[in-house]
Amino acid sequence: MPDDPLLERVAALEERVSRLELGPQPRSDVFWALEGLRRRLTGDGQVLFTGALDLPTGEHYEWQQGAATENLLEANWADHATPYAALGHPVRLTLLRAVLRGTRSAAELQETAGLNTTGQLYHHLKQLTAAGWLQAEGRGHYQVPAGRVVPLLVLLSAVVPAPNSTTRSDS
Repeated sequence: MPDDPLLERVAALEERVSRLELGPQPRSDVFWALEGLRRRLTGDGQVLFTGALDLPTGEHYEWQQGAATENLLEANWADHATPYAALGHPVRLTLLRAVLRGTRSAAELQETAGLNTTGQLYHHLKQLTAAGWLQAEGRGHYQVPAGRVVPLLVLLSAVVPAPNSTTRSDS
């Protein structure tokens, strides 16, 4: 007798309900990334961000970066203001999102951003390319460099409210 699809679905639902009834996950499961970082820590700590994603364009990225807390706190942050400043305009954020979604030509980007002149468009594209958020990939086409895709999304995730973020402070 072949397997009964209805029985299989009921069994799967029962398993899901059982897991839900167990209640919240243990603390180590909630902070699974943090626990992995903690096992590798030396010194006063480290910041780590990572990502694995597929863009609507079909491009796949896997990336991680870590930095020692001491190095970050001692760095001259003002030396790195340009990349942040380039992100400080709604049109530039619109352009970056459009490029990540697959709009790559200057003409399409101008239309997407609702800009009236190519001068306006190229002003914003110049700011983004000078800061390293965009690069030209041929005549009038742009892309976000591979090493900037995950960092850009990390910066956005830091300011866009996320329902699945978790915070813990021992102070």
